Amino acid sequence: MANSPVIVKLGANIGARIDGVRLGGDLPASTVEAINDALLEHKVIFFRDQQHLDDESQLDFARTLGTPTIAHPTVTSRGADVLPIDSRYDKANSWHTDVTFVDRIPKASLLRAIALPEYGGTTSWASTEAAYDQLPAPLAALAENLWASHTNDYDYVKDVAEDGDQRDADTVRQYREEFVSEHFETEHPVVRVHPETGRRVLLLGHFVKRFVGLGTVESTTLLQLFQARVTRLENTIRWNWSPGDLAIWDNRATQHYAVSDYDDQYRRLSRVTLAGDVPVDVHGTPSRVVAGDASHYSEVVAPARLVAVP
Repeated sequence: MANSPVIVKLGANIGARIDGVRLGGDLPASTVEAINDALLEHKVIFFRDQQHLDDESQLDFARTLGTPTIAHPTVTSRGADVLPIDSRYDKANSWHTDVTFVDRIPKASLLRAIALPEYGGTTSWASTEAAYDQLPAPLAALAENLWASHTNDYDYVKDVAEDGDQRDADTVRQYREEFVSEHFETEHPVVRVHPETGRRVLLLGHFVKRFVGLGTVESTTLLQLFQARVTRLENTIRWNWSPGDLAIWDNRATQHYAVSDYDDQYRRLSRVTLAGDVPVDVHGTPSRVVAGDASHYSEVVAPARLVAVP
């Protein structure tokens, strides 16, 4: 396979497939730049037929695009650098941006299919940039003046059936206990300025507990309102995984949802995450740490340049 990227747009607001590239840590600088530019423009990009990759070569490729984090701020028992997305523990079947409960929100994630169910198991992504751009002026003004508290301490296993297999329930419970083993909470602006494009995006998802200064009922109502804007079908793309697929998404401009429609079949993917920066609002005010120190998780990595995206 050559290393001349061919970019195939998949949707008006989000998604592209890149053909003609054999991924690895030895790509030419021009190819890496083209991949990063496509990521900024299309928000999530997909590569087919990358069966040659393993966890180490996936990590090597990730290093060409940025600085990898450790696998997770709290879930450390399943790998140091590569996080297994394993259906026995967690199905992530709600809309979210990864790890927003810390101050240094990751730049991007790279997800590679390892074991797939015979049916189902797709993943959907939504553009939070398109969602902001489509807001009527009064809602945009409201969003730009809102801050939200994000935390890892929430009901992460609310969809586990109470009458399920006890061994599975024990496994999920142990995973949740590890997930909340250290408490993190951060106040982020609802509208952040993307550090590479300068575009405004919505920063929400299922780690939001409340809006700063508002009560539970008001927070719930507003979150539903803005989330409905994010997840409009026109702002989303859904990917049907095949062996050898790898997806990369801009974690600063998307949410995603792993569709739990494959019954009790096994599903496993490997995720590598790239370090990002601390969000700032439209006035330049940075996010605020309420609880937890994420310095062990990742560096704070500011982009070297501002890229204009159409």
